[in-house]
Amino acid sequence: MAKKVGLVSLGCPKNLLDSEVMLGHMKEAGYELTKDPEEAEILVVNTCGFIGPAKQESIDTILEMAQYKEKGKCQRLVVTGCLAQRYAIDIAREIPEVDSVTGLDQIESIVQVCETQERRVESLVADGSVKYLYDHETPRVLATPPFSAYIKISEGCDYPCTFCIIPKIRGQYRSRTPDSILAEAESLAGRGVKEILLIAQDTTRYGADLGHRNGLASLLRQLARVEGIEWIRFLYAYPTTLNDEILEAIANQNKICGYVDVPLQHASDDVLKAMKRPGTRASNTLLIDKIRSMVPGVVIRSSFIVGFPEETEEDFRSLLSYCRETEFDHLGVFTYSHEEDTEAFGREDTVSPQEKQRRRDELMEQQAAISLRKNQGRVGHSSVVLVEGLSEESELLLAGRTEGQAPDIDGTVLINDGWSEPGTFATVEFTEAHTYDLVGKVLDQEKLG
Repeated sequence: MAKKVGLVSLGCPKNLLDSEVMLGHMKEAGYELTKDPEEAEILVVNTCGFIGPAKQESIDTILEMAQYKEKGKCQRLVVTGCLAQRYAIDIAREIPEVDSVTGLDQIESIVQVCETQERRVESLVADGSVKYLYDHETPRVLATPPFSAYIKISEGCDYPCTFCIIPKIRGQYRSRTPDSILAEAESLAGRGVKEILLIAQDTTRYGADLGHRNGLASLLRQLARVEGIEWIRFLYAYPTTLNDEILEAIANQNKICGYVDVPLQHASDDVLKAMKRPGTRASNTLLIDKIRSMVPGVVIRSSFIVGFPEETEEDFRSLLSYCRETEFDHLGVFTYSHEEDTEAFGREDTVSPQEKQRRRDELMEQQAAISLRKNQGRVGHSSVVLVEGLSEESELLLAGRTEGQAPDIDGTVLINDGWSEPGTFATVEFTEAHTYDLVGKVLDQEKLG
């Protein structure tokens, strides 16, 4: 009988896609996939190792899965992903229940790892040497709803942000070929996928390492011609590589969502310089103005870090005023995590955990008021919504998203009047506004394309 394997995926969508690839290889090898850890004979934890809270969640999850070696059917516990790449020896030493620790270059070797009988710990390092990059022929098992899927268009990062460990974990920037990405999009469309989300550490730099000028803009236009794909969005734009050609592609192609996710990280010039982030408060303001001018009705998301070493109250007030003046549609705020092996680790972590949290709470409270006001302005208007299925809040409600809402990070549309099948598009009139979510009724089903 086929062995049952369970996989827990933590962290970002880029990590989730790695998990899908591992599941694809295991399924192809004849393993039976299960979501119940008590039934799994092999358990795999794909970890995140980006910042402190993510590392702690990964450790807690490994310990939780380790319990199933005593009370369940689990015979082998495998740990992989970013935390494994950073701390392989520590994980193996501190958690003896772990049978194998494997890194990002061994993603396609997951079957061999699972079948090995002895304890196996790879000689892993976080020094930027990882080379792995999947392609369109790599097997995948989608962990997303059947109508939506991620496509990783590149891997790694070359930027020197002083707070970030990702370049050392995931290696240098490397792009997939356009042909490989298009082939994958066509394959996904053939499986019923209607929305694709392009992901990378920096999507807007796509193709530069291949010698392609305006690589993302060209790719977006080509993807817009793939039959069956109705929505295309990209996440993680970098300020200096988000150019006019990309914005023109968004504005001129109906299938490309009017949604721009551009993490700016701060608004104080002193902090931006210390972070080694490009631009200034003034140049970032010009960028946001340009996005809104070139893409009418665009929805903009950004993310920021509070509590960076030596961030003063004046620096924080500068960030607060910038976000108040800019009025982002969606905003994420992280408290600074003092990560070893980053350049910023050499600075003293001068802002207390309590103060970091206070600053985060104040910025998010301000954004909540902005978000509510924007949502209230949409009441009485309608929009096309991708219906995802029954809401987690109530089986009496449908849940969906507009093109201005990315899955799992932005708000949702709750439908309390009318019906549309999951995976279909419907015109929804908004009747009620909440801080991050909208409530509405179905007016009509849409056929896009």
